[in-house]
Amino acid sequence: MDSMDTKRLNESVTDSVGGLDGYEILKLHDADPFLGVELKFMTMPCCQRFLESYACGSLLQFLSQHASRLLTLPDGVAMETQLKAGVHTLDHSLQDLGICLDHVQQSQPVRLRDDEVTQLEQQLQNSYGPPSQPPQEVPNNCFLFQKRVFDDRPLTSADQQRFAAHVGRDWKRVGRALQKNCRALKGPAIENLAYEYEREGLYEQAYQLLGRFIQSEGRSAKLGRLVSALEETKMITMAEVMLGIQPRD
Repeated sequence: MDSMDTKRLNESVTDSVGGLDGYEILKLHDADPFLGVELKFMTMPCCQRFLESYACGSLLQFLSQHASRLLTLPDGVAMETQLKAGVHTLDHSLQDLGICLDHVQQSQPVRLRDDEVTQLEQQLQNSYGPPSQPPQEVPNNCFLFQKRVFDDRPLTSADQQRFAAHVGRDWKRVGRALQKNCRALKGPAIENLAYEYEREGLYEQAYQLLGRFIQSEGRSAKLGRLVSALEETKMITMAEVMLGIQPRD
């Protein structure tokens, strides 16, 4: 079986469940003239749509349509299907989808996704259009932000003041992002700062936060780490402020 066969199978199952999400092909058993396909469903509604499609003959129709692009069946020879969940043949129970769903739930697949399926789907994806561009190389003393390269440098007192003047109530969010790689900000440190400088207000709290980061990390407390924390917390405008980028219209 090649990647195009896998594509036809995916198209057929996708048509039967009404979309790409909700299922996964785990294993292919290719034993000419038979082909076995093991499926895993992520949600019960998706599984139910598949069973309904199978019961009314739509899946067989989809398979026949997609397979006709690759196969030429002799006259009088039709494609046949059989549906199983573990030891149960579901073709005998299609009049009661509840029973079928119970059998499916009781026979959750234990195998991991088959390497062959993964490889075939990867080949299929690679066949779509030209290969993607290689990632932009960034020098060691620089970092990337919105596809632009910026010089990385230690944070200064001016950065500390700019951060405190603009970040507002979001200073804690930035602190939690920074604390992942800064021991001085772990544990209750951020809440302690908030309590200690509550009377002085948000500016002083934010100023002390970044000051604690700079003091702890030394020359490793760089602009790129702060911008990365701002990106992580979805504070893109604040990152632009720290980089001196003019706001967009």
